[in-house]
Amino acid sequence: MKHRVIDCHHAALTRDRLPTCSDIAGIRPFVLEWLRHESELVVGAGAIVRPGLLADQPRRLEWWSYPERGSVPVFLEVDLDPDSLDFYDYAGAEWFCLPERTGRRHITGPHVDFGGTDRYILTFTLPVFSEGRFLGVVGADVPAARLESRLLPVLIGMDHEAALLNTELRVIASNSPRQLSGALFSGPAGSEHTLPGSPWRLFCVQGPALRTARPASAPEPT
Repeated sequence: MKHRVIDCHHAALTRDRLPTCSDIAGIRPFVLEWLRHESELVVGAGAIVRPGLLADQPRRLEWWSYPERGSVPVFLEVDLDPDSLDFYDYAGAEWFCLPERTGRRHITGPHVDFGGTDRYILTFTLPVFSEGRFLGVVGADVPAARLESRLLPVLIGMDHEAALLNTELRVIASNSPRQLSGALFSGPAGSEHTLPGSPWRLFCVQGPALRTARPASAPEPT
């Protein structure tokens, strides 16, 4: 997806013009196909361009999402008018500005995407640069409960109590019923392990794990 955004940008520049919304929409078939392939885990994906990049629109999201399981992806309509009370100021969002600043992939959440999808999700984003110029980000939304259900079998297979934590020390998933997903970690002393390519950490407590038979999730906001 990242390289397709770069290709769209280069194609416009070779014609001696700035890219437009229709250029960015050229990634749409790939986004929809990728969403179909990853539909068991991902509920939304696409590209969000840097404000001012396009010739015909100040801000743009080429983002598609599933309203519910088994449905057809729909284009995400948000209010991009800065004078509106409902303005979706994505340029100030963590999932947009941190990848721009660091040049690295980022994971935001779990969080509720107010004004966007309004879901309790984790947002995975990757910055897109071309010849040193920031073009925007590409990314995907994953419901917190779905990700937890994928991670839990691995954690349950461990011989000690363990919890996967985000940068705010909130629990993403754990093999202990004492550590609820979404809650601040409150475990005893143990060891921390960084995860390459991720801002998350795996916290392990020595001693036998308190097995949980199912995901220990906080209620998902509606």
